Amino acid sequence: MAASGFADLPAPPYYAVIFSSQRSTADAEGYDRTATRMAELVRDQPGFLGFESTRGADGFGITVAYFDSEQAIRAWREHAEHTVARDLGHRCWYQRFEQRIAIVRRAYGGPHLPAD
Repeated sequence: MAASGFADLPAPPYYAVIFSSQRSTADAEGYDRTATRMAELVRDQPGFLGFESTRGADGFGITVAYFDSEQAIRAWREHAEHTVARDLGHRCWYQRFEQRIAIVRRAYGGPHLPAD
């Protein structure tokens, strides 16, 4: 998924799917194309709230996708195009990955200073 900045989220509670991964060097173009498509596709999924994603020059990345329910997470996991992309990731694009699902009960942030 492409870098997204901060997600604009509702007040908790909601769910966070935390996906940490180490990219392989295989098929960078296919990975980038698919990541962009998944970012577009997930936005249209019922219950999807937003995501935040980053990847370093060393290939380590974290994407946190937010959903309003476990049912919405399950529906995204079972989405046909996402299933194909996930399988490609397991076989080709990731040296290692970890996925965790959490309930966000509290959220706060700040300050909101202008960028330099």
